[in-house]
Amino acid sequence: MGAKVSRTDFEWVHTEEPHATRRKIILEKYPEIKKLYGYDPMFKWVVTAMVFTQFAMLPVVQHLSWPYVIILAYCFGGVINHSLMLAIHEIAHNLAFGHNRSLHNRIFGFFANLPIGIPISISFRKYHLEHHRYQGDEVIDVDLPTLLEAKLFCTTGGKLLWVLLQPFFYSLRPLVVRPKPPTPLELVNLIIQLFFDVVVVKLFGFKVLGYLLIGSLLSMGMHPVAGHFISEHYMFRKGFETYSYYGPLNWITFNVGYHNEHHDFPAVPGRRLPEVKRIASEFYDDLPQHHSWSSVLYDFIMDPDIGPYARIKRKHYGLES
Repeated sequence: MGAKVSRTDFEWVHTEEPHATRRKIILEKYPEIKKLYGYDPMFKWVVTAMVFTQFAMLPVVQHLSWPYVIILAYCFGGVINHSLMLAIHEIAHNLAFGHNRSLHNRIFGFFANLPIGIPISISFRKYHLEHHRYQGDEVIDVDLPTLLEAKLFCTTGGKLLWVLLQPFFYSLRPLVVRPKPPTPLELVNLIIQLFFDVVVVKLFGFKVLGYLLIGSLLSMGMHPVAGHFISEHYMFRKGFETYSYYGPLNWITFNVGYHNEHHDFPAVPGRRLPEVKRIASEFYDDLPQHHSWSSVLYDFIMDPDIGPYARIKRKHYGLES
């Protein structure tokens, strides 16, 4: 199974997450960054174009053989679906219509969710906002791999398998680690998605629904765009827990690679995050950073110093109600 990882535990720290402090310091020096807050008026049109592109592919896929369906799902449909997942990330922060139109954002999230095939829009938001507020908390931050994952996938081969299974760990971990009762909007999300999936099967057949689902799953595993799952918070340099990626795939992922900037200023839409870096460059230029998500995946698998243990964790001191 290859070399065993050198770490035998997570990186435990007693400091607060770094982003709130850095945000305060940056705003004291550059208060004009607040002008970048708010929603991106172009965002909804870009997302709508991606959704309708997938709709247009459905009758095309219907006439393809399974091998071509899988290739197309990996190279094209999965890329769009992963981009839509990151659109849902933007929508979770109310960056489609603004904070004063929360319901508009939730409804648009249902729409962006359709080609993905699995209802994720509301559930993702429920957990993701906690990831921002309680980054690294051993109980609350479900972005952190579990101890069982770290122990099981601790060799080169194990890490390869873990990356391949990433869509399942990423989707199911919150339900195991921090289960929450479903909200009414989650049920609405589920009903709308199931109705759409049934319509796709009725009109085009199971193969076409398979194209959507397979694309979503493949693009979350061993796929260049999935490199952001690891690049964002896995500790490639000791003591640093968030990393930005400055590379071309930001063009199709709503600049999610600007991850330090995003955690510092979650109220800034992805399209404006490069401007945050330009204004406050001295705060970001010297931080460890990535330039290739494919290299991130390769290094994660092959480097024995990196693995599921390579995450910064904080003890949970909150009182349970």
